[in-house]
Amino acid sequence: MLKHQLLHPAISEILGRAGHHATILIADGNYPASTKKGPNAEVVCLNLMPGVVNCSQVFEAILSAIPIDAVNTMMYTNDDPYALDADPPVWDEYRAIIRGAGLALDLVPIEKWAFYDAVATLDHVLTVQTADQQRYANILLSVGVRMA
Repeated sequence: MLKHQLLHPAISEILGRAGHHATILIADGNYPASTKKGPNAEVVCLNLMPGVVNCSQVFEAILSAIPIDAVNTMMYTNDDPYALDADPPVWDEYRAIIRGAGLALDLVPIEKWAFYDAVATLDHVLTVQTADQQRYANILLSVGVRMA
């Protein structure tokens, strides 16, 4: 019986094979997961219906299962009609989840087009496609090392 929050067998299997520096994308419902991924990445679709499952729920489950040493978010471009004067609201949820996990990590934004490039690397092993409808909810995690 697993003691952490992550119960999805396919996601657990992929994370079990992932090593230090592997990256995991938690994608919102607008992300083009079938085309914007690394060549070694597997896509697990959890997009049941709009808003179910969301990125924050997947983030919390993954943090319960593996060590993470970097968290990148997708930042809007300056010409985006949906650009905000402040961080997208979902980022506050991410910060609360990080604090709740007892981690001292910052969210590091990457401009939208550079984010796609950061995902499309050999280290990208998993995309979890959600049905999150929040804009700029995409989050790229870097696997850390397990401490004894």
